[in-house]
Amino acid sequence: MSDRSSALGEFDFAGDDHVVPFQVEGLDVRGRAVQLGPLLNTILGRHNYPPAVARLLAEAIVLTVLIGTSLKFQGKFIVQTKTDGPVDLLVADFAAPDNVRAYARFDEERLVAAIAAGEASPPQLLGNGILALTIDQGNYMQPYQGIVPLDGSTLEDIAGFYFRQSEQIPTRVRLGVAELFDRDEEGKPRHSWRAGGLMAQFLPSAPERMRQPDLHGGDGDVDEGDDHVEDDAWAEARALVETIDSDELTDPLIGVERLLFRLFHERGVRVYPPQKVLDRCSCSRDKIKGVLKGFSAEEIASSDEGGEIAVTCEFCSTTYRYQLEEVENA
Repeated sequence: MSDRSSALGEFDFAGDDHVVPFQVEGLDVRGRAVQLGPLLNTILGRHNYPPAVARLLAEAIVLTVLIGTSLKFQGKFIVQTKTDGPVDLLVADFAAPDNVRAYARFDEERLVAAIAAGEASPPQLLGNGILALTIDQGNYMQPYQGIVPLDGSTLEDIAGFYFRQSEQIPTRVRLGVAELFDRDEEGKPRHSWRAGGLMAQFLPSAPERMRQPDLHGGDGDVDEGDDHVEDDAWAEARALVETIDSDELTDPLIGVERLLFRLFHERGVRVYPPQKVLDRCSCSRDKIKGVLKGFSAEEIASSDEGGEIAVTCEFCSTTYRYQLEEVENA
């Protein structure tokens, strides 16, 4: 979205790294959509992750941004996986109003073996474990955490299950990641990442219309005798969202607004002012120093590297160095 004000009848596109809220009144649907470019490329580039790991983390970042930008308070929204797979940890952290950071942890030997064996789909790389979605409203407020099992489902499906389980809101999430290879202005090879996502939620004025089939046995299956009939408006909206191709989510020539028009033009879609998101870590020299001051004498001694202690932030890869006398307890 440009800095200038649009005249009546003109329309500015949000562009990369801006979350666009939208509403489809004819279907009682609200949602958010985004395309991430420079922000994502910077986060992934500083860690130089293998492509399979980068794709997983990119999906987690998009999901975090879609949900986190809906916060109405100065808090945090965190998506974190903890699993037994080759990629055993993903963390994406959104701090309101616009700060994003993320990192992944993986076992290089297991990752290489999984790829060689043809077992490199996202569910296979994650394995079994949990996905935790945490809302932290800051000091004096108890964090809220929803935990969903990871058992071979995609992050798209898990996100929908989370909203259905925790908030009883019918939700469909689509995520896409693209690895691009082209040439820069000087003709040199260039590599970059893009990602996009869309989250649609059914929010009719009559709450009973939101009713979904009951969950049974913890696996989301519906009993054969369940006579629930899905609301027509949500069935239509969900079917439209299902038609999205992954390339449409990441193609900069399509953009969020064009994609929304493609999906919902027959019903009429309204977009709201976009919200910019930034690659910005919350670490600082003083914060980490405060943590080190809580270490025991033994822990300080074990971290001593020739009279100083070096700490590297896992999110932004910034290294902070401290002299021992700065962090030793009195």
